[in-house]
Amino acid sequence: MSTSPCDAPRVAYVLKMYPRFSETFIVNELLALERAGVQVDLFSLRSPVDSRFHSSLAQIQAEVTYLPVASKAVDLWTVLAQCRPWLPELGDHLDELFDANATDAVQAVRLAAIVRERGIGHLHAHFASVATTVARLAALIADVPYTFTAHAKDIFHRDVDPADLRRKLADASAVVTVSDFNLAHLRRTFGPAAQQVRRIYNGLDLEQFAFTPPTDRPPVVVGVGRLVEKKGFTDLLTAAARLVRSGRELRVDLVGTGALLDPLRQQAHHLGIDEHVRFLGAQPQHRVREIVVGASALAAPCVIGADGNRDGLPTVLLEAMALGTPCVATPVTGIPEAVSNGHSGLLVPEGDPAALAAALGQLLDDATLRTRLAAGARTLVETNFDVHHQTALLRRLFSGAPVEHRTPVSEAVA
Repeated sequence: MSTSPCDAPRVAYVLKMYPRFSETFIVNELLALERAGVQVDLFSLRSPVDSRFHSSLAQIQAEVTYLPVASKAVDLWTVLAQCRPWLPELGDHLDELFDANATDAVQAVRLAAIVRERGIGHLHAHFASVATTVARLAALIADVPYTFTAHAKDIFHRDVDPADLRRKLADASAVVTVSDFNLAHLRRTFGPAAQQVRRIYNGLDLEQFAFTPPTDRPPVVVGVGRLVEKKGFTDLLTAAARLVRSGRELRVDLVGTGALLDPLRQQAHHLGIDEHVRFLGAQPQHRVREIVVGASALAAPCVIGADGNRDGLPTVLLEAMALGTPCVATPVTGIPEAVSNGHSGLLVPEGDPAALAAALGQLLDDATLRTRLAAGARTLVETNFDVHHQTALLRRLFSGAPVEHRTPVSEAVA
């Protein structure tokens, strides 16, 4: 890919915590932007707490600035005095700053001063929560535009403040979301405030995902993700128990960590399938790819959590589809935009372990079906989820150019 200069301004990415082991989609995006010639500055509001890092992080050229965390209102007076030489118009924004959480306000002022000092022309945040709170305030103070990417928890969780999200949508020069489902939800819920929202998918660098036809695979089903309610792994273990009781040879590999690790272990024991389930913990990207390629199917039986939390469009689904491992998933949020039933994978109803078991059984038994679905999935990923195409759309937004809006299927058939 070209590394020549592009029209996008110098862009600051504002992230709650960087790096984060689970947020490979952000790393993919940053690498693609840098390869396209965009100068990126990284700002993290919190220091990382995970000692595990993916090797791809070493390829990112941008240095990370960790904004100091202040917890007292008095710190705001100190930082106002320190940053005033860079921001003489600070007084115009005191109402906004004192209405904000002290930590957010202090970080926003520091960020605005650095934006002025470095000549940064645009701010972009991932997730519509604290990162966008700080980016919005900093952009207001520094008089630069900001954009943000809305994912899932940050728009669907019951703790989301609708008034706060509406203000962020309205003030942004543009907003990105990761699925047509999300786009339709935001426009239906927030009306004119959401007219600047555009769907840009999280993408993959397909050079890193070589396709292998699943003609000859062992009877292994893999699940990858945090061990939390929305991933639906309790349904996967129940489905696996049905398959084992039917006399099938089967192993389930679960990759990830989370709050449900012990409950899932206990469930496997209660179901009598301890010997058929491996809990592999968190794994680096290259190892996840090896595990996925070694399976007959990837299961993503996502559900909507009791708190409204849900997945947007899991990156691991796209990775499995690119690699040639057929997927069984549920039609939650944006998943059907990637997994088209019978064409690029199999869809089963949410919270239905019997249907999940039946679909997995089909893939375990039928190599022809696996191969056909895998080929369709790879074609779809190449068409719709190439990271370089998706970040080209981002670069247009950063430069202020319009991005053509395609009517979501959910709106077109309404």
